[in-house]
Amino acid sequence: MTGTQEPSELTQQDPEAPDASYLEARVVQARVVRIRRRLERLIGIAATEGNSLVPLRNGDEIFGAMLAGIRRAECTVDMMTFVYWKGDIARQFAQTLAERARAGVRVRLLLDGFGSRLIETEQLDAMERAGVEVAWFRKPLYLSPLKQNHRCHRKVLVIDEETAFTGGVGIAKEWCGDARDESEWRDTHVEVRGPAVDGIAAAFAQNWAECHDELFDEQDRFIEHRPQGDVVVQVVRGSAGFGWQDMQTLIRVMLESAEERFRLTTAYFSPDTYFVELLCATVRRGVEVEILLPGPHTDKRVSLLAGQHHYEKLTACGVKIYQYQPTMMHTKVITVDHVAALIGSTNFNRRSLDHDEEVMLAVLDQDFTATLDEDFETDRAASELIREGRWKRRSVLQRAREVAVQPIRRFL
Repeated sequence: MTGTQEPSELTQQDPEAPDASYLEARVVQARVVRIRRRLERLIGIAATEGNSLVPLRNGDEIFGAMLAGIRRAECTVDMMTFVYWKGDIARQFAQTLAERARAGVRVRLLLDGFGSRLIETEQLDAMERAGVEVAWFRKPLYLSPLKQNHRCHRKVLVIDEETAFTGGVGIAKEWCGDARDESEWRDTHVEVRGPAVDGIAAAFAQNWAECHDELFDEQDRFIEHRPQGDVVVQVVRGSAGFGWQDMQTLIRVMLESAEERFRLTTAYFSPDTYFVELLCATVRRGVEVEILLPGPHTDKRVSLLAGQHHYEKLTACGVKIYQYQPTMMHTKVITVDHVAALIGSTNFNRRSLDHDEEVMLAVLDQDFTATLDEDFETDRAASELIREGRWKRRSVLQRAREVAVQPIRRFL
């Protein structure tokens, strides 16, 4: 053996040298540990081990799992949502929650005072008659203008302190189905078991405490969680305030930690200049950055215009932007380097990052991330790539619309 041999040659010749799969596993593990420690130290929330996560795609999967979980409840059901509108699915949830309350289960429902204003009165009355405790988060009529702008955008369901759901869906007919046409929105939720349930339950408790005098009662058992799997999860809560927020730190850590690939799917994309620059800086480091956004079908055209203002700069620096064609894209998911994912209620916009109550799961698991990446690729195949040259040649009218919404972009 000579002293001039390359390390790769030594590895090939040494029968006891680790094989490629072992080396790859070591690289992946080092990457996971690095992201985990950055998140824990910079946000100040410990990640939990021993969790089981099931990603749920679209209303058919999501609503079925949530309703089945509520029907199994024996002690407590805590649910909060930004949107509770109308339709058969809204009635199903009202009836199921009322049935469990009549059976002696403690059922609490927290509704955002603005987002859920369209709930049908008869459904609300039926739940309250059955014993469901209903509270409203910041009804606009009774608030100062400042508080009216800070909404509870979290979507949380916690059953018997053992199972939790969170993600992007609201309780309305728009989320039903399987994104087969423009009437069935595309969204992602997740079912969680294990210690991370406590973090999701804390998101509910934080907002319930503002709206109700009683924080807990004798039906809260405060159980010890046994391991349900091997997924590492950090639960991050975002709350309205001034200055830099945890949700901004969370996304910044993910962007700055990416080494190969950063994928973002979001319903509302209107970042500030800082995050636009950070996306471009990530590309300049050699990371592939892909963003999947709503296309022709969106419930907030003004928000879409605010984001389109940045398309020219982002595409010029190498960010790939896709617009989803079949229906409204409402998913809020980020994946990084095949090993880490964010999923929850937070959009990549000023409203989510600065003004609203949000909850996001930082998940460190290859299998879970792979499933979300597969969903991204399926959705990307049904999307249209925004090409740099084409967008640069957009019409004067389009440019004028983009400029017109800039003064209100921090509220979108």
